[in-house]
Amino acid sequence: MLNLFKTLMSGAGARAEAKLKDHYAVDLIGQKIREAEASLSAAKETLASIILRERAQSRSVEALNGQIRDLEERTRQALNAGDKKHAHDGAAAIAELENEREVRVVTHRSLEEKIKRMRLSIEKAHRRVVDLKQGQITAQAIDAERKAQRKLNRSIGNTTPIREAEDLIEQVIARDDPFEESGILDEIEAELSHDGVKDRMAAAGFGPQDKVRADDVLARLKGKAGKAPEAKAGETAA
Repeated sequence: MLNLFKTLMSGAGARAEAKLKDHYAVDLIGQKIREAEASLSAAKETLASIILRERAQSRSVEALNGQIRDLEERTRQALNAGDKKHAHDGAAAIAELENEREVRVVTHRSLEEKIKRMRLSIEKAHRRVVDLKQGQITAQAIDAERKAQRKLNRSIGNTTPIREAEDLIEQVIARDDPFEESGILDEIEAELSHDGVKDRMAAAGFGPQDKVRADDVLARLKGKAGKAPEAKAGETAA
């Protein structure tokens, strides 16, 4: 049971860590790039130090060569003069200088090889950092797009404002028309005052009408139109 609990806790911790990494992926990319740049900067400083050592060794070798050439000339002069003691001292000094020169030459070659390797490594690391920065720009753009899309999805998914707006529209449309309501009130008032009965009886031909109707206007206009041709015919006959 205890092992199972540990396994479950370990799995939960791994999932939580993965979730955090996914959520803060862009920030982590920036942090890792800064760490890579710091390592690259340290490597450049190390390379600069090695280059200084290599140059110092090169100068030492050149100085030793100069000393050896000078002693060789002096030793030859001692040999030509038959001065074995000075010739032997000169030869001993030359031997020590040549041994030292050999050590420094080997060291110089080793430093040169190390510099070449470090230059290649630094150039490769520099290119990778540049690629990382370009990838960071792409990741930031994609992350911003995804966040905007998630926000849009949440806005679209929340249909409560849409439903509320639809209900308000239906409520406004369903309101009573004040003009229609006024007409109905007039009709009710007319019926209560018996004016409606009077108007209906007048329309049926029982008694005069209080109001001029459209039919009355049309009849009057038709009558005038019929009299006009008769008047013109009478004038022609006369």
